[in-house]
Amino acid sequence: MTPDNLDAVEGVRAYLASLEQKSLLRFLTCGSVDDGKSTLIGRLLSDTRQIFEDQLAALEHDSRRHGTTGDEMDFALLVDGLEAEREQGITIDVAYRFFATPKRKFIVADTPGHEQYTRNMATGASTCDLAIVLVDARQGVLRQTRRHTVIASLLGIRHIVLAVNKIDLVGFDQGAFHRIVAEYRAFADRLGLRTIEAIPISARYGDNVSQRSERLGWYEGPTLIEHLETAPVDEEAAELPFRLPVQYVNRPDLDFRGFAGTIASGAVAPGDEIVVAKSGRRARVKRIVAQGGDLETAVAGQAVTLVLDREVEVSRGNVLVAPAARPQVGDRFAASVVWFDEKALRPGAAYVLRTATDQASATVDAISHRLNINDFAEEEARTLELNEVGVVTISLRSPVAFDPFAENRSTGAFILIDRITNATVGAGMIRHGVRQAENIHWQSLDVSRDARAAIKHQRPAVLWFTGLSGSGKSTIANLLEKKLHAAGRHTCVLDGDNIRHGLNRDLGFSEAARAENIRRVAEVAKLMADAGLIVIVSFISPFRAERQLARALMKSGEFVEVFVDTPFEECVRRDPKGLYAKALKGEIDNFTGVDSPYESPENPEVRLQTLGRTPEEMVEAVERWLTERDIAQDQYESGGGI
Repeated sequence: MTPDNLDAVEGVRAYLASLEQKSLLRFLTCGSVDDGKSTLIGRLLSDTRQIFEDQLAALEHDSRRHGTTGDEMDFALLVDGLEAEREQGITIDVAYRFFATPKRKFIVADTPGHEQYTRNMATGASTCDLAIVLVDARQGVLRQTRRHTVIASLLGIRHIVLAVNKIDLVGFDQGAFHRIVAEYRAFADRLGLRTIEAIPISARYGDNVSQRSERLGWYEGPTLIEHLETAPVDEEAAELPFRLPVQYVNRPDLDFRGFAGTIASGAVAPGDEIVVAKSGRRARVKRIVAQGGDLETAVAGQAVTLVLDREVEVSRGNVLVAPAARPQVGDRFAASVVWFDEKALRPGAAYVLRTATDQASATVDAISHRLNINDFAEEEARTLELNEVGVVTISLRSPVAFDPFAENRSTGAFILIDRITNATVGAGMIRHGVRQAENIHWQSLDVSRDARAAIKHQRPAVLWFTGLSGSGKSTIANLLEKKLHAAGRHTCVLDGDNIRHGLNRDLGFSEAARAENIRRVAEVAKLMADAGLIVIVSFISPFRAERQLARALMKSGEFVEVFVDTPFEECVRRDPKGLYAKALKGEIDNFTGVDSPYESPENPEVRLQTLGRTPEEMVEAVERWLTERDIAQDQYESGGGI
């Protein structure tokens, strides 16, 4: 290697070393459509010399093809990389860019302004310390300006830059600037923000972005870059109690077992005592393993593997914590939710709730209120529509470890996922745990479920019959119980109509009521299975998510989904209770198959196609499945199986 090459390599190393010493500010740009967010980021990249010559040439070409600034370069095209973004002139996805100045390095998220992509804005805000809220000087504070500010504050951002952009289009008018600032502060001062810095700018021409503008002589504050270089970076995470959400158990060989994850808050050192949040088991840190070797200490933001001084059971989703400041562990809490889905959030709806590393089946019990983003009034609400913000109560199928979001952003945040589409439908911030009754603890019982089943000489099962009304579920279920009873089996049938005469007589047929109907029946079926019974459940149960929730309650292999597959036309022809005739005349609302959907099972354990077959033949098919299951389980337990 020549001396010149060596000098170049050393120069690169020196530059990278200098970056390591600089503080990092994560921020996002947000606001309404066409307020100039992408243009501002492009200007920042240009002014800090982050654009290479080939990028500059491509920008000039793209500006002629897609630009909106005439013969001038359109800096928005630097970050609007999707073809659809360039064609429509809007930001759709979140674009992340890195740049640096002599004083600080930055990661900026360019987020969409359109209401349709509010979820992407929330994604960008979730890891940021500061938000630049852009306002078009001609338009002033708009509804989306308010919404984005509220979401940013809910997601823990406490530092705001109000960038009044396109000030050139109002003749650099001082009065227009101050009117916008006054209106914004009157709205935002109620959000608990720590700083609001208002700066008049023209992102297109660079006024007050990195250089002070002579055309804004009346403005005496900092330029945008000057403020970003000195804005406070919250270092609070390092001062909070220790939290390490476990991402996976690292077991490369028999002699090493460590728990890997990124420290969410606090610090840890070898010799420190830690607690497993869910079990309460204690241990001490023996080693802190990181890339490059062991560490003497590790702090928030570092990815590490902790090796403990004793064997404790810890799995993905659990949290290693400080013993003197443990998080809450619970299955019910109140939370603020930003709703992203076009299908409204309703009480009783079921989702998957996912935290940093854990997840659980979740049900929205109630909506406390909806937040009016204009005046912060708490409005009564039965639903949350697209982009609305509200406070809800959520119940989980299994407990998770959490902190209130106000105390810890990392362990207090979650997302809600649609069980069918796997789409993210909401983002939430935990406010506090909720207990319907205090001093409730699990009672240890000496007689186990296996002992109860053994005395009955059978394996428990929940045979969940699902299908359209008139498909034959009740007929097959009744005949199956007769045959099992005659064979000496201990059984019980839970029939949809019969249950609505007693346990569920207070429920109607709305989507929320149907979800609660299935939840109650599933809980009863679980108790009966724990008693060692073979439980035959005959319910339409039209939604896959509800049947999946029932399956999740049961022991592995115990839930048997039996799909009574009868075509809709045949069910209408049979119409044993005259319900289809009424529903087709509009006399019955929310009738499954007519004006309410039925979601067929995708992979049922047993599929009974009823056309051309007798009920007896279908009962035999279910009996065969049960017999084959029991034989396979016997082989497995005796060591002859897998």
